[in-house]
Amino acid sequence: MQDDSASAGLSKIKPLSDLALIRGQLRGQGKAVVVTNGHFDLLHVGHLRYLQRARALGDCLIVGVNSDASTRRLKGDRRPLVPQEERAELLAGLACVDYVVIFDELTAEHVVEVLEPDIYVKGGDYAASPHWPESDLVQRQGGRVLALPYVSGHSTSQLIQRIVDRYR
Repeated sequence: MQDDSASAGLSKIKPLSDLALIRGQLRGQGKAVVVTNGHFDLLHVGHLRYLQRARALGDCLIVGVNSDASTRRLKGDRRPLVPQEERAELLAGLACVDYVVIFDELTAEHVVEVLEPDIYVKGGDYAASPHWPESDLVQRQGGRVLALPYVSGHSTSQLIQRIVDRYR
């Protein structure tokens, strides 16, 4: 039997169609919605700090999670290390995350198109290329696009390399 906190976390994971309805309700209440996305393959403190900063920008944080298939296409056959359902559940368990949606596309353009965020956020590791596929769409919809600071020394790739180096 699951405890109430586990059930609450799982209830945050929604299909995009449900989130579109929730987004409409939030818009009607004048609430600012922040959307971000990523693989979140090995959840670490860099992710947590990034998501907490993103949440502080608005009233509701929706996190898009690349599906296993999408992650493989973007990161290679060795990824993801953690299945999409578990990655989504871990994110949903964070207090700063209001909702999670899993998506199959290579970019979050469809998620952005449907949810029309007030603010779309990417991590600082994307700051070198501030023009992402979602940027123009967000701006055409009247939203803002932001890159949050990168938490130095905290990336999934670095974590994987550290594990490999220590257990050779």
